[in-house]
Amino acid sequence: MKKISTIGLDLAKQVFEVHGTNSAGEVAVHRTLRRRQVLGWFAKLESCLVGMEACATAHYWARELSAMGHRVRLIPPSYAKAYVRRNKSDAADAAAICEAVSRPSMRFVANKTAEQQAAAGIHRVRELLVKQRTMTMNALRSLMAEFGIVVSEGPGHIGELAAILADPRDERIPEPLRTELLQLVETLRHIEEGLAAVDKQILAWGRQNRTYQHLLTVPGYGPILSSAMAAMVVDPAAMRSGRDFAASLGLVPRQDGTGGKVKLGPITKRGNGYLRRLLVNGAMAVLNSKRARNDPWLLKLLKTKKRKVAPVALANKMARIGWALMMRQEDFRAMPRAA
Repeated sequence: MKKISTIGLDLAKQVFEVHGTNSAGEVAVHRTLRRRQVLGWFAKLESCLVGMEACATAHYWARELSAMGHRVRLIPPSYAKAYVRRNKSDAADAAAICEAVSRPSMRFVANKTAEQQAAAGIHRVRELLVKQRTMTMNALRSLMAEFGIVVSEGPGHIGELAAILADPRDERIPEPLRTELLQLVETLRHIEEGLAAVDKQILAWGRQNRTYQHLLTVPGYGPILSSAMAAMVVDPAAMRSGRDFAASLGLVPRQDGTGGKVKLGPITKRGNGYLRRLLVNGAMAVLNSKRARNDPWLLKLLKTKKRKVAPVALANKMARIGWALMMRQEDFRAMPRAA
């Protein structure tokens, strides 16, 4: 076998494609591996550069191959796609990854440790529970509305629906639907208990994390956003500036330019949608607080921008502030106001 210097590994559940080249760029190996064969095959190789797409299982394989002495780089899938020559296949993907990982201008995703991946996974569990709670509430509202029972919007009024169902004298909801709706109420209660337990875990993790404590000092950064930022942004130094970090979260206008003319459109919505949503929610909370009435920059923002555009602009600023604090590892310091 020719000496392999670079490998493109296309990940899957059971069947993995390997495409390797030597230092001259010539194809040295091209084969298919079953899942149980992957670690044994790489253990026989000398240390080399291994490229993979940053997908769900990529961080696990990166840790395993790094422990064998290989240099592992994770590539955003959209960046590797540009190197696929013609038809889409696993073998073509492996060849494209091998080509992309050797490019000097390529950008990579930071490898996560098991602890960092677990901290980020807590937020995925929380996001799923929030979705389930919203779905259950909406189902309960819609089914009872069919019988003329409607309450005010907001999760705080769901208890009124539960009280109606629990009242045996109220016969507006006939059987057997009444029994099933009571089951929905019970399901909702279990989801609420699960959310409370997850929030406690997030707070407990944050008390032991310095980055979380620094981010918590920024206006608009609550416990959920601070912990999510500290857990999911593994290497803030991978971004050259706070502007690049805000752009990586999709909080900048989409550019469409040709012939020297650049048109700015809506925000790109690229990158981590969970962090972007939390930042916008935090910005909305700031704009609805007393701080917005005392800050000249926020007052000007509200006067010049639409109500739903202003939070996005503030979220961009909050992302840049968060990047600076993560890099410097210090608390937020507000600028002194002019007399």
